[in-house]
Amino acid sequence: MTAQAEKIDYRWQGHAGPLMAHKDGVDIIACDLCGFAHILPLPDPEELTRFYREEFYDSERPQYITVAGEDEAWLRLTYADRFQIFEAHLPPDRRTVLDIGSGPGFFLLEAKSRGWHGTGVEPSLSAAEHAVGLGLTVINDFYTALLVEKLGRCDVVHMGEVLEHIPNPAEILTLAYQQLVPGGLICLSVPNDFNDLQDALIQHYEFEPWWVVPKHHLNYFSFELLENLVISCGFELVSRDTTFPMELFLLMGQNYVGDKTQGRKLHQLRKTFDQGLSQHMGNSTRRRFYQALAAAGFGRTAIITARRP
Repeated sequence: MTAQAEKIDYRWQGHAGPLMAHKDGVDIIACDLCGFAHILPLPDPEELTRFYREEFYDSERPQYITVAGEDEAWLRLTYADRFQIFEAHLPPDRRTVLDIGSGPGFFLLEAKSRGWHGTGVEPSLSAAEHAVGLGLTVINDFYTALLVEKLGRCDVVHMGEVLEHIPNPAEILTLAYQQLVPGGLICLSVPNDFNDLQDALIQHYEFEPWWVVPKHHLNYFSFELLENLVISCGFELVSRDTTFPMELFLLMGQNYVGDKTQGRKLHQLRKTFDQGLSQHMGNSTRRRFYQALAAAGFGRTAIITARRP
């Protein structure tokens, strides 16, 4: 985590640790109790439930589903990487996957195209309806112990950009552990925040921590912190991966912070990079590139695959 951390003593319901950032009246600490960074105070659970059920896709990100549709081919490329890992570590007769926070449904579309039996869990009604409209099976609800009992066991649990939004990452990982059959896999993707490239931009280029968004992201992880959390919940690590480090654009003078038009333009460039590598040099080259970045702790996302023993 960033060298700017300042040791403070919080004593807020047992949470304490170095201060990482302060934004919108909220502190972000590297919590000694939880083992990862998160905001303080934590939000009211009922208000958080209402936000993700009613507002996240409808008022906070009204164009998200449309934009995600424009990115479908690129998203499917990254999801295919994950399925290649699953298929390399599971026998051919184990092909059931649960996608928690399934959003518009493109991960499940990739599952279906590969012959997997997939089910999604999505609290937003509009996102769930979009996925059902694609012919997918999606439950419009939150992931709870009651739902684990109802759904039964599966071979893979996938959570793409979920853990940063919820107040209880260890609790949801424990539920996923119970959901998986022995030898089953969990795949997690979260933003790789407070990383060395971001730290350089703060220390030497006078950027503010633009990735800190307390209204949406309660928790902040690095590869190591995510792996430690996964191990503490009983899993064994299988692999780590990542996506294009968007901070490189900032270091090259392409400032997209707060500029949606520029951000979208640079996002198109990284899509072109990924799709071009796969088309002209083979998908294995692109995968080795990102695995090498992940091994060094770089990349915009921390993607971890782990096994239930």
